[in-house]
Amino acid sequence: MKPIYITDLDHTFLRSDLSLSPFSIETWNQKARDALMGVATARSFSKSKELLEKLHINAPMILLDGSIIVTPQRELIDMKTLGKEMGDAIVEVGLQYDIDPFIIGVKDNDLNEAFLYPRKLNDYQKEVLKGYKDDPRMQFNPDNRTMEKNLKIVYFGYEDQLSPLYEAIKHTFGKEIEAKLSPEKYGGGWFLTLLHPEGDKSHALSKVIDYLGQDPSDVTVFGDSVNDVGMFKLAGTSVAVSNALDEVKALADVVLPHSNDEDGVAKYLNSL
Repeated sequence: MKPIYITDLDHTFLRSDLSLSPFSIETWNQKARDALMGVATARSFSKSKELLEKLHINAPMILLDGSIIVTPQRELIDMKTLGKEMGDAIVEVGLQYDIDPFIIGVKDNDLNEAFLYPRKLNDYQKEVLKGYKDDPRMQFNPDNRTMEKNLKIVYFGYEDQLSPLYEAIKHTFGKEIEAKLSPEKYGGGWFLTLLHPEGDKSHALSKVIDYLGQDPSDVTVFGDSVNDVGMFKLAGTSVAVSNALDEVKALADVVLPHSNDEDGVAKYLNSL
């Protein structure tokens, strides 16, 4: 069986400016000759392909925090969505805390996505929105309603606002949704991501392993944040970059001496 390497992108494999060094590209592509190389990211298919255009990806791609799994040719393997009734109920809880969400959903049968941004934006949300100003998926959502198929609902803000919302959502919906609250240590804010209960990276990685007909012990994963924790618990080997959150490092089998900006993942792959 070929070994499998699955990496998170932002703050793990990609540099902070979203670039890849020639060393990382060369190391990845050399490894892909004898191993299965894939990604597990909060990003969409189109943006991932754009950022990784020089890489040979030969394993299924885990996208949008695990809510969708596709082949590198964009053939759907699995998709987990929140329905409109559930999505709108989540929004109503958020309104009690005076915050509106960003909503990413599927708008057609060709898996094209829409990224709905709200009528009311806090300072952190305004900064987030600047990074998507040229994204063709962006749509203004003045009615603050969700879609028929919601891949994920995301609240951006600050800890004092999102922590009580997180607790309220867990109390209201329990195991009907997957909720992840995490600091965004690079921008000073926090984000709360809400998914189908089987739409996270851990469940997605399990699906990928079954799809490939291999064993968790064959898998090495790389990450830095809370949404990578489930993968760390499942994979045979888990690797945290040096800039990872402390709680992620605590669960890792290997903590690298190098950060994403120092090509930590590529240096690890090159050392094997």
